[in-house]
Amino acid sequence: MKREYTDNEIRRALAKEWEYLCHDDFNPDEDMTQTEYEDYLLDQDRASLIEESCTDDKYYTLDKFMEYWGDELNE
Repeated sequence: MKREYTDNEIRRALAKEWEYLCHDDFNPDEDMTQTEYEDYLLDQDRASLIEESCTDDKYYTLDKFMEYWGDELNE
């Protein structure tokens, strides 16, 4: 299912993923805080947001990323 996502939907999904990844393994000397990461995402254009999601057209699609981290299934 190819769907269009807004930049803000992708930002929210990336922020959820970041929160999960840093929950038990946060290193204050190397990692951005949640707020810093969310601010960083605000400065990213669509192409950069998609790149940040580490998705591709074949193996791990943006749809798969959004199914897992997007608002619809994780609220």
